[in-house]
Amino acid sequence: MKTLVKTFAAAALIAVSTFAMAAEGPGAKATKANVNLSTADLALDRYVAITTEGESSGVEQLFAADFNQKVQAFNAKNHSRSKVVKSLKKQKGEKLNCTVSTDIIEESADFMVAKVTLKFENFTKTDLVTLERVDNDWKVSKSINSYK
Repeated sequence: MKTLVKTFAAAALIAVSTFAMAAEGPGAKATKANVNLSTADLALDRYVAITTEGESSGVEQLFAADFNQKVQAFNAKNHSRSKVVKSLKKQKGEKLNCTVSTDIIEESADFMVAKVTLKFENFTKTDLVTLERVDNDWKVSKSINSYK
């Protein structure tokens, strides 16, 4: 049963990204905008908006140069910053049909770990997000996703 749910989830994500690419068109470009990432909370809010609500402003600015995403599913997968940014830009305007909750696990002056839970109808995605202060802004440096 878990395999079936994961298969449907993967198919749904592929379909959403395909429709997003088609809707955006070949000549469309994502808007580069400066967003306020002066606090960890603002950066976390921007991350949630970009990943779940199809926001595109600040996507380049949000992720640290050494960002890495790990996805724990059938086989563990690693995604680079460029691959994740490219994927998120393609999903511009696409809102996920889920309930989102965030919990701060650990926070200090220059570091935060947060748990972002996305509850869909048939499964739950948990995203452990690490944010770090880089100069005067906060950046997402790591993301680990798991599915139930």
